[in-house]
Order: sequence, then C-alpha cells, then structure tokens
Amino acid sequence: MRLPKINVPRKYIKVAAWIFGILLLAGIVTGFVAYNKREALLQKMIAKAIAKADKDYGLSIKIGEAGFSGLSTVHMKNISVVPKDRDTLTTIADITVGVKLFPLLFGNVKLGEVNLNTGKMSIVLKDSTTNLDFFLKRKKKDKTDNAKIDLSLIAHDILNQVLDKIPDDLQLKNMLFTLNDNDTARLSFLTSATINNGDLNSTINVNNNEATWHVNGKVNPGKNKMNVLFFADNKKVELPYLEKKLHATLSFDTIRTELKSAEYSGDDFKITGSWSVKNLLINQPKVAANDIVVKSARIDAELLVGANYVALDSASTIYLKDAAIHPFLKYTLSPVKIYEVKLHADEQDAQALLNSFPQGLFESLEGLQVQGKVKYDLNFYLDSSIPDSLKFNSTLTPYGFKILKWGKTDLQKINQPFVYTPYEHGKPMRDITIGPSNPNYTPLSAISSNFKNSLLTSEDPSFFTHHGFVEESIRKSFVINFKKKKFVRGGSTISMQLVKNVFLSRNKTLARKAEEILIVWMIENNHLISKERMLEVYFNIIEMGKNVYGIGEASRQYFGKTPAELSIGEGIFLANIVPNPKIAMFKFNGDGSLKEYMLPYFKYMGRIMSKRGLTPADTSGYGFYNVRLREGLRQYLLPDSAKVDTSAVDPDADTDVMPAPVKMQDKNKSFFDKLFGRSKKDTATVVADTLKKTKKELRKERREKRRQEKELN
Repeated sequence: MRLPKINVPRKYIKVAAWIFGILLLAGIVTGFVAYNKREALLQKMIAKAIAKADKDYGLSIKIGEAGFSGLSTVHMKNISVVPKDRDTLTTIADITVGVKLFPLLFGNVKLGEVNLNTGKMSIVLKDSTTNLDFFLKRKKKDKTDNAKIDLSLIAHDILNQVLDKIPDDLQLKNMLFTLNDNDTARLSFLTSATINNGDLNSTINVNNNEATWHVNGKVNPGKNKMNVLFFADNKKVELPYLEKKLHATLSFDTIRTELKSAEYSGDDFKITGSWSVKNLLINQPKVAANDIVVKSARIDAELLVGANYVALDSASTIYLKDAAIHPFLKYTLSPVKIYEVKLHADEQDAQALLNSFPQGLFESLEGLQVQGKVKYDLNFYLDSSIPDSLKFNSTLTPYGFKILKWGKTDLQKINQPFVYTPYEHGKPMRDITIGPSNPNYTPLSAISSNFKNSLLTSEDPSFFTHHGFVEESIRKSFVINFKKKKFVRGGSTISMQLVKNVFLSRNKTLARKAEEILIVWMIENNHLISKERMLEVYFNIIEMGKNVYGIGEASRQYFGKTPAELSIGEGIFLANIVPNPKIAMFKFNGDGSLKEYMLPYFKYMGRIMSKRGLTPADTSGYGFYNVRLREGLRQYLLPDSAKVDTSAVDPDADTDVMPAPVKMQDKNKSFFDKLFGRSKKDTATVVADTLKKTKKELRKERREKRRQEKELN
C-alpha cells in the first residue's frame, strides 16, 4: 500500500530551520563560554565540595593544584584528607581523573579514566575511635524517625555508585593502604593495578614483601558485570591480622567473585552472582578445636532487596563438593522485624553428603561408610512482635539408609561394658567402668521409679517416644532466648546429653554441637542403641555433685541408700540437682533438712507427676519434709543463715510446662559456656539472702505456714 504524499508548507520548514539554528548557536556559545570559564567553575566547585565536607563530615581537605588537562580531564596534586581530631586518612601525590561527557549531561558522573601515582590511605583504630568515625556520624545525622526507607532504592544507588567509580581505564601506581589497630596489629598493602578494555590486573605487596596477592579478571561496570579472582603468588592467601585480633586462622587458595546482573525485577532490586572458594582453612577455638578445611565450596546466589526487606532467594544453591542445598533467608525490617530461614536439600546420596563435609568438622565420623539417600528440610519463622508464635521444624529423612562400616568411633560401643572418663575444665577426673565390675553401677531395673520418673519429668518427658529431638522444646528455647535477648535455655534431650558425654570431646565448639546432633540422629533413626540402654548408661554417668557420677554414687553420697531405696522426695531432689550438680550441698539446712525455697519446686514437680499417674497426689509436699542429708555429710554444711540466690517457682501455677531449674546466677558465663556446659566454676558462689520479697510471696508464705500449723494440730 502506497502512503499518501504529505506536503509541508515551506514556511514551516524555514521556521524549524531557524529554531534548530538558534539552538545550535546557543549551544556553541554556551559551550564556548563554559570552556573559557571552566577553570573558574572548577575552582568554585572544589571550594564548594571542600566546604560541604567540612560542614557535614568534619573533614579537612586540601588540594595543592587542580586544573583541566583536556576537555573532560582534571589533574590534581598534593591532596590530603584529615578528619577532625583524628589521624590523616588519605594523601595523594598526583591524580588525573576523566569523566564521560554523555552521562554527565544527565547528571551522572561516570569515570572514563583514572591515573593515580603515589598515594596513601591509613585507617587508624585507637581504643573505641577510628579515623572513619566521620562516616558514621553523617549516617546518624541523616537518619530521621519519620523518613520512609526504601531498601531497594538504597541498594540500587549504592551498587551503581560503586560501579560508576570503576573507570574504563585505570593506572594505579604505588598506592599504599595501611591499618593500625591499637598499635598491636598492623597491615600494609602496596598496590598497583590496571584496567584496560575491561581486563583487571593488580599486584598487592603485603607487609613489605611478606606475600604478594593478585585480584585479576574482567570488569564491565556499564553492564553490571564482574568476574574477578583473588589469589597469592606460590602460596595460600593468609590473614594474620585475624589471628591477632580474633584468635582465628584463615587461609585459602582462591576466591572467585562473579556479578552476573543487577537490575529491577518488578519492585525488587535483584542481584545475581556467585562466590566460590578453594581449600579454605579455618581454625578458631570456639568453632572447632582443630583445622577445618573446605576443599571446594560455591554459592550461586540471587539476592532480592525490596522496599522493606532483604532476601536470599530459594533459587540460590550452596554447593559443597557433590552435595547441594537450597537456602532461603529473609529479613523484613518494617513495620515489624521478621526473620525467616528455610533450607532444602533434595534427595541425594548419603555417602556423597558425608564426603562433602569439611575435613576436621566431624572428627568421630571420619571413615564412616554408609549407603542409601537422605533429604533435609528446615523451616524457621519469627515475627518479633509475637515471638510466641515462632515456627520451627527440622527434618532429615532417610531412604534406605544403612551404616556399613564404623569410622573413628563405634556408635554402638555403649551396648557393652565400657570405660567412661568425665572431664572438668578439660582435665580427666577418673575412669569409671560402666558395667557390673563397678560396685556403683546400677542396672535400670535396680533404680527406683521415684528417681526415674522425677528425672524424666524434669529433663525429658517424651524420651521414650521422640527420635532424639523435641522440636517443641527447641522452639520454646528460641522463644525464651529471643525474649531475654541472650542464651538462657537450650533444647537438649537425654539422647543429646548422652552422646555429648560418651562420644565427643570436651571442647565447647559449634562443630561439636553439630556433630552431636548428627550422631544422635544416626543412633535414634537406626536403632543402634535401645532407649532402655541409653537411659541406663545416662543414669550411671550423669554428674550429681563434685566428683560424684551416676545414681549409684549419688544415692549413697547424699542419703546412704541404694538407688532402689530412693523415696519420692529423694528422687525429686536428685533430679533437681542435675542441671547444677555442684550446688547440691547448699540446698540443705544444718540439720540435713531441705531449705524452704525448695518446697515450691517439690510441689510443682509432684503435681505434674501425679497428673501423669507417676506418683500419688500428696498435699504435704511430695516427700519434701522427709528428705534428710545423711548425717556424715552434715558437718560440711554452711550455717542456716547462708542461702543461695534462687529463682522462685509458683506452686499454684496451672501449667504442665517445667520451669527453669533452680540454679546459681553466674554472670561470668560466656555464650559458649551456656550453650555447651553447665556450671563454669567448680564451686558455687554463696550469697546472702538480701532479695526483697514481693507482697504476693509474703502472702503465700503466710498461707503455707497456716496450712502447716493446721496439719500439726
């Protein structure tokens, strides 16, 4: 089809030509004027930038010389940046910076070239101050309570600001980066680098020829792409600073970082990339007692940044050799903080999974051979405004799983008599034979049900029905710890305590905790040890006083009885001391009777046990008044005026949830001591009972006293 010919009047063509000519002439005149006055404009802009830096950041910036050396290239000499009342941050002898003209027309500053010759950037830490404090100060100043923060916009701006400052062409010579941490840890990096047509090559001289590092690869900031490799010449990359600062050893062969894309996906800013490491070595006393080596690891990540959240999408994958797992992590910032964690591992070969574990992580399982497959799922969701609604479940599902050959440790060794060695502060106490040759060893059938029921009720009520873990107990521990803002409660079952004591080292590390969980799963899900045998061994190794181990020693130590003769009150008392065995003696009066603060605990425990049909109902305290320390030990008791600081238990509470065990307050215990251990000291601290009692507590005491008087009359 032929389009009709449109005739434009000549006068309109002339008008358009005149307008275009005028605009072109105006542009030429403006450009000419700007070109001739650019030096003055540059000096004005520099002065304005220096004044703003001083006002907003407290920075003193000095520039010896500055001028144009081309159409869009600025050359500067003798630059210094000094934060107020701090050490000099940066000095540069000579730098030339060229910007791209086209983006500049739209207000975007993108670097075309940078040539820097001889400079120094020094970060100085002194006590709690640094010469970077100005940045934090500015951030606080910018923050307003009513301002609505769009995280996706912030992420977009920051990433583009960083990428825009990577020039197409770079010549960096003799740039020295130094770190001085309180005059104890010092680092220096003398750096030279070039970027030519997207090819990055750099040489970093560490601590005066101690090592030579390289960051090489491809960079294309205009397309939000980057692929760089970090490595050292003829050796591993080592970070001795971490050893001095954090008592940690960290080294690796290579680290590769790849940025594949960064763009908006709907309202979210999506960053796609990968990160991988070869032969990563970690040694930190709280992580593991020995070197942990990760041969090969990679994460293909999709990071989503929304208006009010940051998330690692489930499309991401973590690879450890032949094993793969899909993580989902999400942190919602507003209107309330929400934490979400999901892990999913597809059904995969169990032996390949074991082989993928980092070397040195699970010492006792080294050499273990298995067959079958496993699948794993974890789900965690916490809304900080309603922590009691926290969701948690973790499932490792076996498919034809079977152990073919034991590794370093035989997980069935406790089915036969064996020697158990308890430790105190890393030192062995004595060897204890768990078998008939030990006169204190007590078979499960010879232990009073009063003790068995009391301990199971207080420590692990569902022991005979669970498979090593109680998700509800773990969930409640998360809730309580979140509310308290510190670690105050764990979720260990008897199975976990037994594995920790019998099979694992006494090192209190995160690796040992993970190993404990895995061994418990193997024992429980493969029925390697019967529940009865596990409970029997547990009763015979459990610490129940200073250098007192097992129910046989404890029943004779405190009451001069055999375990079969224990009364309900004695059973409740012995169950009570398990969480803090070294303060057992502080719970008795000088005449051998129990101190009154123990009575609410007895009532609480007794009521729970009677509800479950484990003991008859008893309004007089479930044997509390009949418990007497054997006479031979009473000479070691403290005066009756001395009391321990304890947590009260409300005997009238209508709940079946066990309260926190009565225990000493030990504010010196670290997070790891609380997570893995019990009492940090060999002896408990005795304090005066100066705590003021509430009106409610006084009323309860008067009511209890009147009840006891009526019973006596």
